[in-house]
Amino acid sequence: MKRVNSRIHAAAVLGTVAVFLFAACSAPATDTAATVEEPVQITGQTMGTYYSVKLAGPAGSGAAPDTASLQAAIDEVLVEVNRQMSTYDPESELSRFNGSDSTDPFEVSAATAYVVARALEIGVATQGAFDVTVGPLVNLWSFGPEARPQRVPDAAELDGVRSDVGADLIETDGAGSLRKERPGVYVDLSGIAKGFGVDRVAALLDERGYRAYLVDIGGEMRARGRKADGEPWRIAVERPTTGDRTAQRILELEDVSVATSGDYRNYFEADGVRYSHTIDPRSGAPIRHRLASVTVLGDDCTAADGWATALMVLGEQEGYTVAEERGIAALMLVRAEDGTDTFEERTTPAFDAWSGP
Repeated sequence: MKRVNSRIHAAAVLGTVAVFLFAACSAPATDTAATVEEPVQITGQTMGTYYSVKLAGPAGSGAAPDTASLQAAIDEVLVEVNRQMSTYDPESELSRFNGSDSTDPFEVSAATAYVVARALEIGVATQGAFDVTVGPLVNLWSFGPEARPQRVPDAAELDGVRSDVGADLIETDGAGSLRKERPGVYVDLSGIAKGFGVDRVAALLDERGYRAYLVDIGGEMRARGRKADGEPWRIAVERPTTGDRTAQRILELEDVSVATSGDYRNYFEADGVRYSHTIDPRSGAPIRHRLASVTVLGDDCTAADGWATALMVLGEQEGYTVAEERGIAALMLVRAEDGTDTFEERTTPAFDAWSGP
């Protein structure tokens, strides 16, 4: 595996909503650098966010990319992922599964079955902290596709849906079917599907012969090769504050996937209490620990995305222990106990091995 190098860069202002941002932190261009061809960039919308694909060079044939044709192919891939796994599309196969009262095997695409199977593996490894059946709780807490006022549900409401939450209530053959134990089981893949989308776009680029690119869907990324100037891809991990967006750390990436989960953008407040969109399936409530964000590096973005979400649920202590034990490359940003916008960085040995000294 290739290594990434990182360094602290806490002052650069970032101009986009992504957790990861392409560093406007590049060195000033010199006369020599000015002759290096800039990456071809393709952008669009998907999964309720943006996507960006940067190509550092031509495909294996040496021909310049036909960006219109390539964008059409990328869009087709991402539309298909949405048709399979979106809970916001009432006609997606996942929405149809969620709306079904049947407990018989339900036919889905191999892709959906695969992502559910990967998610269930992470759920077992975290003893239920990552649970794709958390959808009823997400909806109840006003963070799902259902239009609900932002308010704190009462105990009776929570009890009413918790019987439909639990990884033991869902089965998949990993190839083409899902089955639920109870009619009310509702699967939500939002904690892992963007990573899968990144992997699918990367696979398309590989098939077309591209060997140097950066794929980004809403902050989940896959980097392959290097830029045309020989430098690695450089991105910024955002400082997890709700005010000005600055970089906490710059990562230099080559042949690695990266994903971040955080609780500082999507939340609501009630009676002076802040409620995160990240729900702990074990308690049925939003997380309440000091962990503000988690960044995970790995070989594929599906796993990186799922593990970033899982570690975010587990928190700064339990999550670090699990990541260390399982050899996960993780960077955790932990809020100061005094409530100020200062953060302790905690990195696992695997992250340090990736990022170098």
